[in-house]
Amino acid sequence: MDTHRALIVGTLALGLGFSSIFAVSSAAADAGAVDVADYGGGCVLDPENRGATIDSLRLRCSAAQQDAIFHDAPRGAVPMGVKNGWVIRPVEMQTWAPAVWIGKTFYTGPDGGYLQNRITRAGIEGWRADVYTAPAILDGGPTWALNYAPSPTPQIYDEIREITPGVWFGYSWRRDTASPTMLLSFAIATP
Repeated sequence: MDTHRALIVGTLALGLGFSSIFAVSSAAADAGAVDVADYGGGCVLDPENRGATIDSLRLRCSAAQQDAIFHDAPRGAVPMGVKNGWVIRPVEMQTWAPAVWIGKTFYTGPDGGYLQNRITRAGIEGWRADVYTAPAILDGGPTWALNYAPSPTPQIYDEIREITPGVWFGYSWRRDTASPTMLLSFAIATP
Protein backbone atom coordinates (compact mmCIF):
# COMPACT_ATOMS: atom_id res chain seq x y z
CA MET A 1 0.00 0.00 0.00
CA ASP A 2 2.90 2.40 0.81
CA THR A 3 4.53 1.70 -2.55
CA HIS A 4 1.23 2.37 -4.31
CA ARG A 5 0.74 5.62 -2.38
CA ALA A 6 4.30 6.71 -3.17
CA LEU A 7 3.71 6.04 -6.86
CA ILE A 8 0.51 8.18 -6.85
CA VAL A 9 2.18 11.03 -4.96
CA GLY A 10 5.20 10.88 -7.30
CA THR A 11 2.95 10.91 -10.38
CA LEU A 12 0.96 13.87 -9.04
CA ALA A 13 4.15 15.76 -8.22
CA LEU A 14 5.52 15.07 -11.68
CA GLY A 15 2.20 16.09 -13.24
CA LEU A 16 2.09 19.29 -11.20
CA GLY A 17 5.66 20.03 -12.22
CA PHE A 18 4.78 19.73 -15.92
CA SER A 19 1.58 21.73 -15.34
CA SER A 20 3.59 24.50 -13.71
CA ILE A 21 6.10 24.54 -16.55
CA PHE A 22 3.25 24.56 -19.08
CA ALA A 23 1.44 27.39 -17.20
CA VAL A 24 4.61 29.49 -17.07
CA SER A 25 5.37 29.01 -20.77
CA SER A 26 1.71 29.70 -21.67
CA ALA A 27 1.75 32.91 -19.63
CA ALA A 28 4.99 33.96 -21.31
CA ALA A 29 3.52 33.30 -24.74
CA ASP A 30 0.32 35.16 -23.84
CA ALA A 31 2.27 38.20 -22.61
CA GLY A 32 3.39 38.91 -26.18
CA ALA A 33 0.16 37.72 -27.81
CA VAL A 34 -2.17 40.08 -29.63
CA ASP A 35 -5.77 40.11 -28.44
CA VAL A 36 -7.44 39.36 -31.77
CA ALA A 37 -11.26 39.38 -31.68
CA ASP A 38 -12.57 36.45 -33.73
CA TYR A 39 -16.23 36.63 -34.78
CA GLY A 40 -15.96 33.39 -36.81
CA GLY A 41 -15.57 32.54 -40.49
CA GLY A 42 -12.49 34.74 -40.92
CA CYS A 43 -14.19 37.83 -39.46
CA VAL A 44 -11.42 39.05 -37.15
CA LEU A 45 -10.31 42.34 -35.64
CA ASP A 46 -6.53 42.59 -35.28
CA PRO A 47 -5.48 45.53 -33.07
CA GLU A 48 -1.97 45.44 -34.53
CA ASN A 49 -2.95 45.25 -38.21
CA ARG A 50 -5.38 47.91 -39.46
CA GLY A 51 -5.29 46.57 -43.02
CA ALA A 52 -6.29 43.07 -41.90
CA THR A 53 -9.16 44.50 -39.85
CA ILE A 54 -10.44 46.60 -42.79
CA ASP A 55 -10.13 43.64 -45.20
CA SER A 56 -11.98 41.43 -42.75
CA LEU A 57 -14.84 43.95 -42.46
CA ARG A 58 -15.04 44.36 -46.23
CA LEU A 59 -14.56 40.75 -47.36
CA ARG A 60 -15.33 38.29 -44.56
CA CYS A 61 -17.74 39.75 -41.98
CA SER A 62 -21.47 39.30 -42.50
CA ALA A 63 -23.90 42.13 -41.77
CA ALA A 64 -24.83 40.40 -38.49
CA GLN A 65 -21.13 40.13 -37.52
CA GLN A 66 -20.59 43.81 -38.37
CA ASP A 67 -23.55 44.76 -36.18
CA ALA A 68 -22.10 42.63 -33.34
CA ILE A 69 -18.71 44.33 -33.76
CA PHE A 70 -20.34 47.76 -33.50
CA HIS A 71 -22.41 46.68 -30.50
CA ASP A 72 -19.35 45.20 -28.71
CA ALA A 73 -17.12 48.24 -29.28
CA PRO A 74 -16.79 51.15 -26.86
CA ARG A 75 -17.13 54.67 -28.23
CA GLY A 76 -13.34 54.91 -28.19
CA ALA A 77 -11.20 57.92 -28.94
CA VAL A 78 -12.41 60.63 -31.27
CA PRO A 79 -10.72 60.47 -34.68
CA MET A 80 -8.29 63.33 -35.31
CA GLY A 81 -6.70 64.41 -38.57
CA VAL A 82 -6.83 62.71 -41.95
CA LYS A 83 -8.49 59.29 -42.11
CA ASN A 84 -8.88 57.00 -45.10
CA GLY A 85 -12.35 55.59 -45.67
CA TRP A 86 -14.01 52.48 -47.13
CA VAL A 87 -17.63 51.60 -47.74
CA ILE A 88 -18.28 48.22 -46.13
CA ARG A 89 -21.87 47.58 -47.18
CA PRO A 90 -23.67 47.43 -49.43
CA VAL A 91 -20.92 45.43 -51.11
CA GLU A 92 -21.92 46.80 -54.54
CA MET A 93 -20.69 50.25 -53.48
CA GLN A 94 -17.18 49.09 -52.57
CA THR A 95 -15.91 49.28 -56.16
CA TRP A 96 -17.24 52.67 -57.21
CA ALA A 97 -17.34 54.59 -53.89
CA PRO A 98 -13.60 55.52 -53.98
CA ALA A 99 -14.27 57.65 -57.07
CA VAL A 100 -16.48 59.93 -54.96
CA TRP A 101 -15.38 59.43 -51.33
CA ILE A 102 -11.96 58.53 -49.89
CA GLY A 103 -12.30 59.41 -46.22
CA LYS A 104 -12.65 62.26 -43.76
CA THR A 105 -10.47 64.94 -42.17
CA PHE A 106 -11.27 65.50 -38.50
CA TYR A 107 -10.76 68.87 -36.84
CA THR A 108 -11.40 67.60 -33.35
CA GLY A 109 -10.27 67.67 -29.75
CA PRO A 110 -11.02 65.14 -27.00
CA ASP A 111 -14.72 66.14 -26.86
CA GLY A 112 -15.39 66.43 -30.60
CA GLY A 113 -15.37 69.26 -33.13
CA TYR A 114 -16.12 68.91 -36.82
CA LEU A 115 -15.01 67.06 -39.93
CA GLN A 116 -14.86 67.53 -43.68
CA ASN A 117 -15.37 64.58 -46.01
CA ARG A 118 -12.61 63.94 -48.52
CA ILE A 119 -14.34 63.65 -51.87
CA THR A 120 -13.05 62.46 -55.24
CA ARG A 121 -9.65 60.86 -55.62
CA ALA A 122 -8.16 64.35 -55.26
CA GLY A 123 -9.29 64.49 -51.63
CA ILE A 124 -11.20 67.77 -51.97
CA GLU A 125 -12.80 68.70 -48.66
CA GLY A 126 -16.60 69.03 -48.59
CA TRP A 127 -19.72 68.10 -46.65
CA ARG A 128 -19.01 69.33 -43.14
CA ALA A 129 -20.36 67.44 -40.14
CA ASP A 130 -20.31 68.29 -36.44
CA VAL A 131 -18.66 65.60 -34.26
CA TYR A 132 -19.90 64.92 -30.72
CA THR A 133 -20.94 62.09 -28.38
CA ALA A 134 -24.55 60.85 -28.63
CA PRO A 135 -26.53 57.63 -28.13
CA ALA A 136 -26.29 55.30 -31.14
CA ILE A 137 -29.37 54.76 -33.28
CA LEU A 138 -28.45 51.08 -33.58
CA ASP A 139 -28.21 50.20 -29.87
CA GLY A 140 -28.45 53.36 -27.72
CA GLY A 141 -24.87 53.08 -26.43
CA PRO A 142 -22.38 55.98 -26.62
CA THR A 143 -21.02 56.70 -30.07
CA TRP A 144 -19.33 59.47 -31.99
CA ALA A 145 -22.11 61.24 -33.90
CA LEU A 146 -21.24 62.84 -37.24
CA ASN A 147 -24.12 65.24 -37.81
CA TYR A 148 -24.41 66.68 -41.32
CA ALA A 149 -26.99 69.35 -40.37
CA PRO A 150 -24.58 72.19 -41.37
CA SER A 151 -23.96 70.65 -44.83
CA PRO A 152 -25.94 70.44 -48.10
CA THR A 153 -27.21 67.02 -46.86
CA PRO A 154 -28.70 67.79 -43.42
CA GLN A 155 -30.75 64.58 -43.44
CA ILE A 156 -27.57 62.45 -43.20
CA TYR A 157 -26.26 61.35 -39.81
CA ASP A 158 -23.33 58.98 -39.19
CA GLU A 159 -22.26 57.19 -36.04
CA ILE A 160 -18.92 55.49 -35.41
CA ARG A 161 -17.06 53.56 -32.73
CA GLU A 162 -13.36 52.72 -32.49
CA ILE A 163 -13.23 48.94 -32.98
CA THR A 164 -9.42 48.61 -32.76
CA PRO A 165 -6.79 51.32 -32.20
CA GLY A 166 -6.97 53.68 -35.18
CA VAL A 167 -9.94 51.93 -36.89
CA TRP A 168 -13.52 53.19 -36.58
CA PHE A 169 -16.60 51.42 -37.90
CA GLY A 170 -20.10 52.78 -38.20
CA TYR A 171 -23.25 53.54 -40.11
CA SER A 172 -24.65 56.30 -42.26
CA TRP A 173 -28.35 56.99 -41.66
CA ARG A 174 -31.01 58.97 -43.47
CA ARG A 175 -33.10 60.87 -40.90
CA ASP A 176 -35.82 62.48 -43.02
CA THR A 177 -38.04 59.39 -42.94
CA ALA A 178 -40.50 58.22 -40.25
CA SER A 179 -37.66 56.27 -38.62
CA PRO A 180 -33.94 56.46 -39.49
CA THR A 181 -33.00 54.34 -42.52
CA MET A 182 -29.53 52.85 -42.80
CA LEU A 183 -27.84 53.86 -46.05
CA LEU A 184 -24.51 52.10 -45.64
CA SER A 185 -21.82 51.01 -43.23
CA PHE A 186 -18.24 52.25 -43.50
CA ALA A 187 -14.85 52.18 -41.86
CA ILE A 188 -12.24 54.88 -41.46
CA ALA A 189 -8.66 54.38 -40.35
CA THR A 190 -5.47 56.23 -39.69
CA PRO A 191 -3.36 55.99 -42.88
